[in-house]
Amino acid sequence: MTGGLLRVMVCPPGDAGWDIPGKAAVWRELGFQHAPDFASAQGQHETLCRLLSESGAEVVCLPMAESSTLDAVYTHDASLATDYGVLLMSPGKKNRVAEAQAHAKFCGQLGIPVFGEIRLPGTTESGDIVWLDSRTLLIGDGYRTNKAGIEQMRALLAPKNVEVLSAPLPYGPGPSACLHLMSLMSMLDERTILVDLPWLAVETVELLKGRGFRLIEIEYSERDSLACNVLSLGQQRLIAIEENAKTNQRMRDAGFDVRTFPGSEICINGAGGPTCLTRALLRG
Repeated sequence: MTGGLLRVMVCPPGDAGWDIPGKAAVWRELGFQHAPDFASAQGQHETLCRLLSESGAEVVCLPMAESSTLDAVYTHDASLATDYGVLLMSPGKKNRVAEAQAHAKFCGQLGIPVFGEIRLPGTTESGDIVWLDSRTLLIGDGYRTNKAGIEQMRALLAPKNVEVLSAPLPYGPGPSACLHLMSLMSMLDERTILVDLPWLAVETVELLKGRGFRLIEIEYSERDSLACNVLSLGQQRLIAIEENAKTNQRMRDAGFDVRTFPGSEICINGAGGPTCLTRALLRG
């Protein structure tokens, strides 16, 4: 999750239907804070894409699908990139289930095979999945990813010598909210993790400390503006939401090059940060 980002998939707000009245009208049901402002969201997304391109990444855009909802803009969740192809997720949020097949179709056009697929009763979302290293996957067990989904992930990856560990998630704001493992931790480099420490389970914190990770805590007043959701570009470079100035400064003080973009509409309104907005397809 921290190698040099070479190829990344995004879904612009227009391709997720943010400018279509019928799709935008259901924002409450999807958990958005307010009705989407398409122009603001598009501008903020374009700034993110410019930062990605300037970092050296090839940016490819997931085309609109009839089944897409506003959440499709958060391309991270419906698939997981591995060295063997993409793993299709089974989202716990019902309106997002069809996104996995849209990812499969588009990745197929890019020459990326499907390695496996999570099926009901298993549920998984990639926002709950963190690569601690190339052979260790930490998966949050909560409302979006369940034990059956984690067991399917374990069965798929065991033959590839990838260890799958589970991390219990807190109740937090409840089942209707979006609380992923990556809401509470982001890999900044191979040895450093940004964390929302009070919300992580004791066993998860002890696991990370036992593996020798350096933990940087967010500014807790910035929790609700997604301070913990940060995208690594590799080589100590990060993309973060500009509204979280105190947390961003902590990362700079720790030696990171933090590039920012405004996220009030595209991120905070729909509860998805820069990692959520990107599906990394290739890292070097």
